Amino acid sequence: MEDTSDSFSLEFKVRDYECDIQGVVNNANYQHYLEHARHEFLISKGISFARLHDEGIDLIVSRVEIDYKYPLRSNDSFVVTVDIQRDGNVRLAFIQNIYRIPDKKHIVHGRVTGVSTKKGKPVPPGNLVELLGLK
Repeated sequence: MEDTSDSFSLEFKVRDYECDIQGVVNNANYQHYLEHARHEFLISKGISFARLHDEGIDLIVSRVEIDYKYPLRSNDSFVVTVDIQRDGNVRLAFIQNIYRIPDKKHIVHGRVTGVSTKKGKPVPPGNLVELLGLK
């Protein structure tokens, strides 16, 4: 497991209905895990999607890349980590990993690119950069 001491992390447990007939987590559910962790990360930074929307700013996912490394199974506990970096003038990249608990087996590596928009047009993320601790 890589050093994630500065990463935001959120623990989960696999629920039976997230598994397919083979007894492993269906690949689509990993995206749900990543999304929930990103939302919790933003909330932890004081960022509200509803407030941003009311201000005319929407955060939109523009690209998702997921490398599946090893499957999770029913009742497995795991942690999702979130790191963020700028990606150009209008994009933010969320670097996310999933590790099984307690053996720290690397399950998934993901990179989710998002863009801030105003009236459907990309705009620089403005004060989000400060709230997220980016340069």
